[in-house]
Amino acid sequence: MPFYKWSELEPDTITPSYSLGKGPSIEGEKMAAALIHYPAGSVANPHAHPNEQFQVVMKGKARYRVGGEEKVLGPGEVVLIPANTEHDLEILEDLEVLNFKDIVPGWSVKHARWEKEK
Repeated sequence: MPFYKWSELEPDTITPSYSLGKGPSIEGEKMAAALIHYPAGSVANPHAHPNEQFQVVMKGKARYRVGGEEKVLGPGEVVLIPANTEHDLEILEDLEVLNFKDIVPGWSVKHARWEKEK
């Protein structure tokens, strides 16, 4: 199916092991996209994954740390997180982002581990 409406997709916690981010997602062969909501005062704990990632801030504000760099981002700003780079964020205001990751075969975004691991 090539057409989607965010409001008609079932929201889910994106990666519960390090974040309260929740929202609907769409996965293709090579890319995944999600509309993620984070509540103010929450955090995404430090982590890294083999996926390259972009987050486009649509609403709210958050302090992002990518590697050794840190910046507060608001609506209309974008962060690029290279693969295997430690990053985290602190949600300063209720946050809504468009999230994009490349698909890494065998890596579970939901469980933050390689699928063959238990």
